[in-house]
Amino acid sequence: MTDSRPALTMLSEEEEMFRDAVNRFAEDEVRPRVMEMEKATKISPDLLPKYFELGLMGIEVPEEYGGAGGSLFMVTLAVEAISKVDASAAIVCDVQNTLVNYPINRYGTEEQKSKYLPMLTSDTVGAYALSESGSGSDAFGLSARADKKGDHWILNGQKLWITNGAEAGLFVVFANANPSAGYKGITAFIIERDFPGFKVGKKEDKLGIRASSTVELLLDNCEVPEENVLGPVGQGYKVAIETLNEGRIGIGAQMIGVAQGALTATLAYLNERKQFGKSLSEFQGIQFQVAQAATEVEAARLMVYNASRLKDAGHDIAGEGAMAKLLSSQVCERVTSLCVELFGGYGYTKDYPVEKFYRDAKIGAIYEGTSNMQLQTIAKAILKSG
Repeated sequence: MTDSRPALTMLSEEEEMFRDAVNRFAEDEVRPRVMEMEKATKISPDLLPKYFELGLMGIEVPEEYGGAGGSLFMVTLAVEAISKVDASAAIVCDVQNTLVNYPINRYGTEEQKSKYLPMLTSDTVGAYALSESGSGSDAFGLSARADKKGDHWILNGQKLWITNGAEAGLFVVFANANPSAGYKGITAFIIERDFPGFKVGKKEDKLGIRASSTVELLLDNCEVPEENVLGPVGQGYKVAIETLNEGRIGIGAQMIGVAQGALTATLAYLNERKQFGKSLSEFQGIQFQVAQAATEVEAARLMVYNASRLKDAGHDIAGEGAMAKLLSSQVCERVTSLCVELFGGYGYTKDYPVEKFYRDAKIGAIYEGTSNMQLQTIAKAILKSG
């Protein structure tokens, strides 16, 4: 992590066209369904096929496997654009690209890529299963076990807080194949939903991103073919770490999108709402608060964009990715909270969108590494480079 690599914020013509297409998708297809999905606490089934039709579920996947052959920066643009409308709808796209497609494309055998990537780019939602009840921030303290039996592995355990789990047909699951080796026994597996012994369990009732499914997974003598080991046996911790480095960029994009969505809605309200004979936007005290919020959102955006550009250029972004996620989640909480206040009493009701943006913001400081864990990662990166 050095200060010699400049931020690359200019968009190419292709990137601008892609961003604009996703913006239209978010406005035309996602926005009309937001409240319905929020109340139903699930993604509208007729929306999911549209993600695949637009190519949003395989942005970085090579064209030979049915993907768009794009970049992490394009994933960032897509997640940000959808998050301006609905964070739940955005995380569907984010998890698919950064936590499922990425590790299979990066670590999968040719047989695995040829079989699963075309599924993931055409009609199959994926999920990533690392967390357990006793291993959240201690991500490698896994209780799930994997035992070799002939030409199969037998997995037992429970996974918690698995995003996209209700809709997913394919799962990247981590279990320990050699507990005596500690984290060096952790191994990644590709599990199909109909594998014997695999079951999707309880769905969580959450504060925010309510339409996004968050479930438990039950592994009860789950039979996984030997050819479905993802990466070398005992190297699952490397798969998990590198995948989460990419995933944190997606969460950063989600947070800047949520913050921008709330701020945009608030600006419109401030121009319309009148008090003491003039619109709220004419009061200097409010102008200063909005200016501060807009500045912070832009700063977070630049950090997220820079980290994604660096990753696309082949750099290690452990530090930059952690910084981007940390700052964007902090900014998102501050900005959405301010937006609720600027709406006054209306901001506390469900008649206006900012209360939802506020609830959706909180998850950014929690999943794919809490803010404290990001600080730890940043500190290590700084000390290493210094």
